[in-house]
Amino acid sequence: FSIWENLPITLVSDQGEEISQSIPAALNGGVIRHATVAYFMAQTYDFLIAVGIDATRLRFRQHQKTEMAHYASDCWDAEILGSYGWVECVGIAHRGCYDLEAHEVASGQRLRAWRQWSQPIEVDKEVLTTVGAKAGPAFRDMAGLVKEALEALEEIPTEFPIEVQLSNGEVVTVESEHVKHHRVLKTVNGEWYLPHVVEPAFGIDRIIWHLIDHAWCEVEKEGQDYSVMRLAQIIAPIDVAVLPLFEKDGMGQLADGLNRTICSTKGLFSYYDGSGSIGRRYARADEVGVPWCVTIDHQSLEDGTATIRQRDSQQQTRCALADIAEIIVSGKVMQLFT
Repeated sequence: FSIWENLPITLVSDQGEEISQSIPAALNGGVIRHATVAYFMAQTYDFLIAVGIDATRLRFRQHQKTEMAHYASDCWDAEILGSYGWVECVGIAHRGCYDLEAHEVASGQRLRAWRQWSQPIEVDKEVLTTVGAKAGPAFRDMAGLVKEALEALEEIPTEFPIEVQLSNGEVVTVESEHVKHHRVLKTVNGEWYLPHVVEPAFGIDRIIWHLIDHAWCEVEKEGQDYSVMRLAQIIAPIDVAVLPLFEKDGMGQLADGLNRTICSTKGLFSYYDGSGSIGRRYARADEVGVPWCVTIDHQSLEDGTATIRQRDSQQQTRCALADIAEIIVSGKVMQLFT
């Protein structure tokens, strides 16, 4: 959890209190009740921010006890603020081990997983064993198997009689008079445990709607409304718009070749647009969220470079045509603007 120690996140507890706190601090303070739930909350936060959700419009709300299923011990919703208010988009629920416990009780069978430790340890452990004077006459030739089964119990029963399954498949009823408690030093190589279920459920349609809502931006440019879809590059459906300044003097042909090169690069998709003024073409690309526009101009014919324009800042710089696909797919393109 160390990577999230200095990252405050908005949390709303089951008491309705809104706090700004890191995930590890909330876990250590008992606000989040289980480490696995905290882990998935942190991973969910990172994912939502990476795809473009605004951190100031994201919070995690803890379910009240009356909202949770009877078998749940903790549940948090990632809620996103959009045009229609706060909307639940992700649910992270600690479902416990209710089903396995119920089946164990009903079937009498162990339904647990084994966790092997890297090194065995010596433990002083309380175990049950048989009282020979009582168990011998009661179980006769099976007394040894009963003793073996009792000493293998992971948990000491608190009430008697109990039913114990022997290694030969027989099930016998053991009364309190048949057993006694004693302590032994045992070498333990691992433990049987009941797996717990933490269920993260993502509403993909709601997340997509909100990331578009957060990405959409309307500004004034040259006295007119100007629309920009500020999609995160990792989810933008179109990575690059290739724009010849004019479709003559070889610029259109050079732009078409670059477009084909980019489209053939794994992980990239681009389109060619040669219609209308360059400003209008930039506007069309901005409106659908294209992060990068590459413009082929007269200088491109002379020195083999092109202009790269960043959508959000609208800054421009030049780059060698041969390097454009590689620097965009590798993410190094931002270094050109620093």
